[in-house]
Amino acid sequence: MAYDVGMADRLREILASEPGVVEKSMFGGLVFLVAGHLAVSASGQGGLLLRVDPAQTDTLVADPRASRFVMRGRQMKGWLRIDIDGHATDDELKGWIKHGVGYARSLPPK
Repeated sequence: MAYDVGMADRLREILASEPGVVEKSMFGGLVFLVAGHLAVSASGQGGLLLRVDPAQTDTLVADPRASRFVMRGRQMKGWLRIDIDGHATDDELKGWIKHGVGYARSLPPK
């Protein structure tokens, strides 16, 4: 499955005012990097892939749209899949994006 181009366009529009954001095709989706770190992605599996502070993982997965990202059968703390589609409001998207961008900015630049 290819990533949702409409979702990628919405992410691009929301992130346009953020300095230092770079977009790149990766992991079957379109990722948005901040200082070289993945912040958010229009996932090739639908919805969003989001990198967050690992300490916030348990709190964020309380939202029914969020789940831990699983890679090779292992849950990845600090990585979330967000089951969200084109019907999501900009405010909903901005709320998730804020977590990803905030965490990426807290890391040392690559």
